[in-house]
Amino acid sequence: MNSKPSGLSFKLVLLGDGRVGKTSLVLRYVTNSFSEKQEATAQASYLTKRLVIEGVPITLAIWDTAGQERFHALGPIYYRDADAALLVYDITDDDTFIRVKNWVKELQQMAPKNIIMAIAANKSDLVRSKKFDVQEADSYAASIGAKLFVTSAKLGSGIDEVFLDVATRVLQKKRSLLSTDAYTDWKGLKGCF
Repeated sequence: MNSKPSGLSFKLVLLGDGRVGKTSLVLRYVTNSFSEKQEATAQASYLTKRLVIEGVPITLAIWDTAGQERFHALGPIYYRDADAALLVYDITDDDTFIRVKNWVKELQQMAPKNIIMAIAANKSDLVRSKKFDVQEADSYAASIGAKLFVTSAKLGSGIDEVFLDVATRVLQKKRSLLSTDAYTDWKGLKGCF
């Protein structure tokens, strides 16, 4: 009988203000659906997506957290053992980008030290007639070791790229941990490569 693991599971948590489109991003990615009247998430919702990266089967366990202030204190419950965080802001609302910086500070204090981060500048479909400047967001993302993606849940643009990038970077991180003797037996991961 083959004892090789059937794949890996990575935990990804989505953070950001309410109404920035976190749930819409996840639903577009997992079910390829979009609703103009998406209900606000209460506390958190959980979805999974299976994918294969570099021949390794991966289950992406996605925690979509509520953005409303009254649920903010629950954040650490969801991201304390996360492999990655996707911070989402509304590209048409500068205040939501400022609050992404607050989420990052919280992650840096309470999440695993080497958590993989990405930032999604969502709702790019709403910026039609003027050019939007993401230079500040891109510079900020680089300064914290994250990557910036311009997304639109409505149009489905940039969605696959951001989730694939995050999962690939988590896989690379896990592989680099395996290169040290202290982690050779870590959760049977070695058998997947």
